[in-house]
Amino acid sequence: MAEVPKKKLAFFLIASTLTITFAFYGYQIYFTPNILVDRESKVFIIRSGATFRKVQEDLGNGKFVNDMVSFSFLARLKGYDENIKPGRYLLTPNMTNAQAIAVLRAGNREVVQVTFTNVRLKSELAGKITKNTGVTEAEFNDALDKFVATNTEGFTEQNIVSMFLPNTYEVYYNVLPDELIERLHEEYKKFWNAARIEKANALGLTPLEVSTLASIVQAESVKAEEAPIIAGLYINRLKKNMPLQADPTLVFASGDFTLKRVLNVHKEIDSPYNTYKYTGLPPGPINMPQLATLDAVLNYEKHNYIFMCAREDFSGFHNFAATLQEHNRNASKYQKALSIEIAKGKALRKK
Repeated sequence: MAEVPKKKLAFFLIASTLTITFAFYGYQIYFTPNILVDRESKVFIIRSGATFRKVQEDLGNGKFVNDMVSFSFLARLKGYDENIKPGRYLLTPNMTNAQAIAVLRAGNREVVQVTFTNVRLKSELAGKITKNTGVTEAEFNDALDKFVATNTEGFTEQNIVSMFLPNTYEVYYNVLPDELIERLHEEYKKFWNAARIEKANALGLTPLEVSTLASIVQAESVKAEEAPIIAGLYINRLKKNMPLQADPTLVFASGDFTLKRVLNVHKEIDSPYNTYKYTGLPPGPINMPQLATLDAVLNYEKHNYIFMCAREDFSGFHNFAATLQEHNRNASKYQKALSIEIAKGKALRKK
């Protein structure tokens, strides 16, 4: 009769041992730090289409996880293996498995910054805009081509740069190409509010035409405070149906952006961007104008100037004129000063 209690006792001891063991292991799985133990915070990237096996491999190769078995066990228990969400996740030191899985399951993605400026050509957009995102340049270009082909707002291959307003924007790392373009399109529409559209209409220009004019003004404005004056000058020329005769448009037409001095030969380039040969605005911007330059055009200074020439003091400012006679005098002063500077330079080189 004594054998029965002994068997019960043995069973109880084994069961208790197993229970304690599983409880201890369960505690470790849930509450023991297992992510980036005694290391620094690190971004973990899950790309679109990634499987749970791929996530495991990347966590291991990146040395995010100390004990992959416990992480994988809990991840499957919580169903994370069937709910992978692509994104860019910030994992912090000494996180537990439960904490890390909660972040990955919830899709708490770290935002990235998209910054771009100084873009001249459509082909330059992708490299600047997709730099910190999971969107490839090819994906961006495909989505942009689709947008250009289907939009009803007048965006074309020549003027699409106008839609991208230079600034810093926050987006999710795994933003889709179409979503990225639409996000920046929304920023464009926010900028072009009713008040700005009304000012553009008063000029007889569309927002896209304002952007094109602003790109020329920006290229001519070494000093930002002159931008409204230069904008007024070109607006005067447009109203008189005079060629804009803007040297920066010839640089753009030539395709040689290292060109420092425009010569008469450049004025013969047969291009719609040659504002010496053709009146009106070119078909698109020659750079990506800053927001301040767009507003300088919309709030241009009213005057009678139709000519400008660099000042003879080489300060970066211009002398403005309302008549050709006055302009020729300004040009003569500049050429005289330039000749003196060239002569001084030659004399110094001889020494």
